[in-house]
Amino acid sequence: MSFDSILVLEDGSIFHGKGFGEEKVDIGEIVFNTSMTGYQEIITDPSYKKQIITFTHPHIGNTGINEEDHESNAIHASGLVVKEFCTKPSNWRSQKTLEDFLKEQGVMAISGINTRQITSIIREKGSMSCCIASLGLISESEAIKNAKTFSGLEGLDLAQEVSSIDGYRWNKGVWPEYTEAQKIKGPVVAYDFGIKTNILRLLSDYVGEVHVVNAQTPFEDVMKLSPSGIFLSNGPGDPEPCRYAIENIKKFLEIKIPIFGICLGHQLLAIAGGAKTHKMKFGHHGANHPVQNTETKEVMITSQNHGFAVDVNSLPSNIKVSYISLFDQSLQGIEFQDAPAFSFQGHPEASPGPQEIQILFNQFKSLIERYAKT
Repeated sequence: MSFDSILVLEDGSIFHGKGFGEEKVDIGEIVFNTSMTGYQEIITDPSYKKQIITFTHPHIGNTGINEEDHESNAIHASGLVVKEFCTKPSNWRSQKTLEDFLKEQGVMAISGINTRQITSIIREKGSMSCCIASLGLISESEAIKNAKTFSGLEGLDLAQEVSSIDGYRWNKGVWPEYTEAQKIKGPVVAYDFGIKTNILRLLSDYVGEVHVVNAQTPFEDVMKLSPSGIFLSNGPGDPEPCRYAIENIKKFLEIKIPIFGICLGHQLLAIAGGAKTHKMKFGHHGANHPVQNTETKEVMITSQNHGFAVDVNSLPSNIKVSYISLFDQSLQGIEFQDAPAFSFQGHPEASPGPQEIQILFNQFKSLIERYAKT
């Protein structure tokens, strides 16, 4: 059942619509996502912690929700903004409606919103704080005040909030086969800064069994597992405050064990190597982002979801640029020249989105195979 709702941006922009899901009041950083499919994967991506997602695609909810497409066990976004919401999904895999899922997770969404206008505002003024609320719980004037209370993502270590408390093993491949991973000499250890399920599936398919550990797991504890490689996952928030992870990564670089980082993991690897990061104006969020390999000049379409980026001008001489964004020339990938370590800013696991850049998992596999022979 819908309810009268309001969305207020930090700049004073006010939008009225119909709420669905949990009737509540919440705040966060508003962003827009340009993907045309995969809303279930998007809202369960832990990288959206403390963000309110505006979907540029006009119809959301059409395919319902199923138990196989979750990228984590919860919705991490603080809210959703859509133009039109489908109340009666039509898909053979659908097990519940998006509205029911939002209620289960305690998350609010608002529909009937001019999402093109919001996207234009964000592109012009940058990401900003906002308030999404039921008008049955809060007045318009109170919502306007609340919209300015969120301090933003800079300086926030959110990886600790979404990381699994206990470690676990993963050995199932990609859908629909879910092939069990082959045993290898030592597991790949994946640091969970907010890891997506499809990353685990692809790691399992390419490099075997994965041992997932908490974001703050010390270097010494990881080495007791006799790892064949180290994976640094995606995640939310600002990489700079994650000093515990950066110090661990420095130690892994010293012993020259294979390292592969994605998204937040990419940023943490770069900082450990001596680079710096910065907050982007409105980030990259979508499944249609072209990147170019700086060596081969090949262009690939990728999925992206980040609000921070590595400053290309801060890279030390031992780190080379491997990929750049063709949207804004921002840094998309790096490779170390003195260690078997590389990373990518976007999401090669897609989910949702194109799969062209999944070749990076094969690159990680090659590094691990060479390392095993030493």
